[in-house]
Amino acid sequence: MTLKIRIMRNRKELLSVRKTINRPLILDGAIGSLLQTENDMQESPLWSSQFNLTNPELVQNVHQQYISAGADIITTNTFRTNPATLSKVDLSDKVSIIVRKSVQLVFNAVDKTEKNDIIIAGSNPPAEDSYQKERMLSPTKLEYNHKKHIELLWENGCDFILNETNSHFDEIKIITKFCNENNIPFVVSLFFDEDLNILSGESLDIVIEYIKNYSPLAISVNCIKQNDFNKVLKHDYFSEISAFYLNAGSGNYFDKEISCGVSPENYLEIIKSTKRKDFIFVGSCCGSNPEHTRLLKDYFSEKN
Repeated sequence: MTLKIRIMRNRKELLSVRKTINRPLILDGAIGSLLQTENDMQESPLWSSQFNLTNPELVQNVHQQYISAGADIITTNTFRTNPATLSKVDLSDKVSIIVRKSVQLVFNAVDKTEKNDIIIAGSNPPAEDSYQKERMLSPTKLEYNHKKHIELLWENGCDFILNETNSHFDEIKIITKFCNENNIPFVVSLFFDEDLNILSGESLDIVIEYIKNYSPLAISVNCIKQNDFNKVLKHDYFSEISAFYLNAGSGNYFDKEISCGVSPENYLEIIKSTKRKDFIFVGSCCGSNPEHTRLLKDYFSEKN
């Protein structure tokens, strides 16, 4: 594996990078929905991570496209390489190998583009389906799933752990405590319903107040539709949210086929509507593509 100096040791260092460039860092966009749209994806619990095994060059190319579009942060295609998912396809004994190969694809993309300042975010997803209200895993398996996946992402060179689409308080507690106790830099990115509650029932203000105690790099929201995001903008706790990447897909969350429903130009207008300049990073989620990233980079660069 290519050796890389880790730069995201703590929030202070991340803010230092952000201050140096005098704009929000640009997170890449969708990987899974982009691969799904352009390629024949088999129905599998692995979702887009199946391409890490069957067509790794394809995944590496997507990473390269986002780097070329101006992303400062590239996310590993590991949204479904966690132990809980791999056990569903009899690959539990291969989790270490699969995570290592998946992270390596980002390093390969960085080497190809010769952009040595790229920050690598290790994607750690919910243990089960993102929009599933009730978790079926036992507390023991839930804890093992997150600790093992986070540990592997960190050991294989990710700069920080991007815990995405978090919507269950028990998982959030496992993640925040484990990362904090092991000095692993992390972001918690929240998913919530139209009433501004995470799926396990707790309100956003309670969850955000809890996460703050564990010194995350950032508290983020992701995969949220514009209407729900607009509700958050009106609350005082919005000031605690220092990053976001919204859903740009069409249809509802449970659609198997995800296509772009918010054009890059319209997505940029949503970004502008926040009227904040102090975000640590901004990106886009399901349904987006490198053009969304390019417009974000151009917009924030022009403002400086």
